[in-house]
Amino acid sequence: MSPPFTPEPAPASTAAEARPSQRRPDAAVLVVDDEPGMRHFLERALAARVGHVSTAASAEEAEVLLQRHRFDLLILDITLPGKSGLALLQQLREAGNPCEVVLITAFADLDTAIEALRAGAGDLLLKPFRVAQALGAVRQGLERARLKRENWLLRRRLDQGTPPPAGLVGRSIVIKGLQAALQRVAAVDSTVLFTGASGTGKELAALALHQLSGHAGGPFVPVNCATVSPALIESELFGHAGRDGLFVYAQGGTLFLDEVGELPLPLQATLLRVLESRRVRPVGSEQEIPITARIVAASSRPLRAEVEAGRFRADLYYRLQVVEITLPPLAAHKEDIPELVAHFVATLAPRLGVPPIEVTDDEMGFLQQYDWPGNVRELRNLVERSLIVGALNVSALYQSLPRPAPPPRLGAAVGRPVDLQTLERQHIGAVLESVDGDKTRAAMLLGISRRTLERRCADWAGEATAHGVAEPGR
Repeated sequence: MSPPFTPEPAPASTAAEARPSQRRPDAAVLVVDDEPGMRHFLERALAARVGHVSTAASAEEAEVLLQRHRFDLLILDITLPGKSGLALLQQLREAGNPCEVVLITAFADLDTAIEALRAGAGDLLLKPFRVAQALGAVRQGLERARLKRENWLLRRRLDQGTPPPAGLVGRSIVIKGLQAALQRVAAVDSTVLFTGASGTGKELAALALHQLSGHAGGPFVPVNCATVSPALIESELFGHAGRDGLFVYAQGGTLFLDEVGELPLPLQATLLRVLESRRVRPVGSEQEIPITARIVAASSRPLRAEVEAGRFRADLYYRLQVVEITLPPLAAHKEDIPELVAHFVATLAPRLGVPPIEVTDDEMGFLQQYDWPGNVRELRNLVERSLIVGALNVSALYQSLPRPAPPPRLGAAVGRPVDLQTLERQHIGAVLESVDGDKTRAAMLLGISRRTLERRCADWAGEATAHGVAEPGR
């Protein structure tokens, strides 16, 4: 049992520290103390600082609240009737609950402090304390929680093997028009839908929008809805007991829902409610968390056609399509290819630990003849493969592909130059032959998806049959 609480008078600076302009509407705090005076004091002090404050008189009462709600910070008295505060903290850490904890006690000594730190407490306050001390501990605890979220997001990106996206590259009229559109949209908080073929740079455009907007100080959280299984996507986005979802990790920043058309219909209804109410409820929780993140979505499939086919909700489509920006295919701005190649060489070579490659004018002109069905992503993959082999991959392919006669050299004035589509087909055929037609393995070696590889083979099937040649991979 804690001794009766008598708060010390607050210093004059307290009101300034707790002014509403510093309020964290997305933060939730739980105060656990058996002394009613302490609970009331902390609840009143934090009311102007955070969005939600709950109180509990015992560890057992706190356990019930922790199962039902999500908290960013726990202010926990060590000495409680029944289960102690330290025992509750140890239980939370063993269960994987990442909530920040500030312990409070009237009987602190060195052993207690060491035990508190070992148990996972972020701070320890000695009773009686001033309002400014409590607010300082809360501010630092919420900052630690923010840094933990940022670190988690960085680890998530590294685990997925996804490098941080670069900015939009190019000086063509098409790209300048896109940049101007992003500048206009960045000034408002409306929901934005990016459309365009796969590989056109929708995530880059979303990141550029984030960096231009008032959310630039917060995190940019991308999630590809097509790569998360339907069984996990709900908890991935909205969270569940003991684990925050991506909506929470994106607080104050931008949440980018790539391939939003892949969401299951029941989850589309949930997403619509979140967009309309600006509140998210974790799976199995009774608590609704205010959302401060900007929502940006993208789809490589025409969502209007998906609505007509009954695979996408019309009300969600119109809610996402407040502003729609279509990303141009690379074929529409081929004049940007030299700058894109130079950018990819400069960024990828240090990451791969290889020297940059030289691209001749003839080779660059050859690249600009190609239509790039895989868009900017296909160009980036070509540059990466070229860096690995030490020369532009188009030239290197001639040395490894089976051919009836020596091919013409790039830039040579003799004979008709071989177009890049033919070289691509030859290269894919050779790779498929080297892996005995295993399209999954071939796609990995080529740096493209199996779906893209199958589409290429299907496109060539009619032509191959007309010439009496077996289709690659068959």
